[in-house]
Amino acid sequence: MKVLKSLGVHAIILSAVAFALYPVLWVVSLALSPNEPPGAIPWPSDPSLDALSEVVLRQDDEGTYLFLMQTGASLLVAFATAFVAILIATPAAYALSRFRFVGKDASLSALLATQMFPGVAAAIPLYLLLDAIGLIDHLGGLVLVYATTAVPFAIFQLRGAFDGIPRDLEEAAMVDGATRLQAFRLVVLPTVRPALAVTALFAFMTAWNEFILAATFLSREEIFTLPVVLQRYVGEHRAQWGHFAAGAIVVSVPVMALFYWLQRHLVGGLTAGGVKG
Repeated sequence: MKVLKSLGVHAIILSAVAFALYPVLWVVSLALSPNEPPGAIPWPSDPSLDALSEVVLRQDDEGTYLFLMQTGASLLVAFATAFVAILIATPAAYALSRFRFVGKDASLSALLATQMFPGVAAAIPLYLLLDAIGLIDHLGGLVLVYATTAVPFAIFQLRGAFDGIPRDLEEAAMVDGATRLQAFRLVVLPTVRPALAVTALFAFMTAWNEFILAATFLSREEIFTLPVVLQRYVGEHRAQWGHFAAGAIVVSVPVMALFYWLQRHLVGGLTAGGVKG
């Protein structure tokens, strides 16, 4: 019975893994065989890297490698968004967790309200604001737009992490002569490092994957973010699915690399604040 139970469990696990990997294998097969769609079994009959090379090595009329510039623009926007979100949210979350002040509950309610509406709902007001300050068709404007949605989420995530840290740790450091700032920098921040890593990763992914606002605020091809670039392969009258799949594989590489790099922080960061100390 134990053997049968073990075999059943392993069969369920293998089925779940196959179910999850099937779409990925289908996209890889489509990228390697752009001229013929994969069949029921996603395995290219005549593998070719033509679609991948055409996507990555695409040039404009002046010989500039557009995809490399667009990848750089996407990385810049995503990392800048994560940096701004952590920079603003960390002290704000710490203040909401540790201090009592007038307007604290109202601030939390306002932050929660911002999470009830998608960012695209504010596309027109944001466009008018960016146009007024001259940041339309500029990567800095896109970072500001993404930060408006990343910062509230980061504050809530980090506030839960700070709530899970006993106040005794800071009080012990201050009894030993540390200031509040030193206790925060030397005691609290190292403790919430997993939560910081996960929050930065989510902010990065928000900016990396967003399409609608990027397509609205950017018009110069050389600074398009990668989701906008991929959408160009699916037109009204023609769809280059092989190129789309090849680009999707390239776009997923940075996110997979970040997940691999931060994997030791993911479990601790996702559960930070689940239990108050």
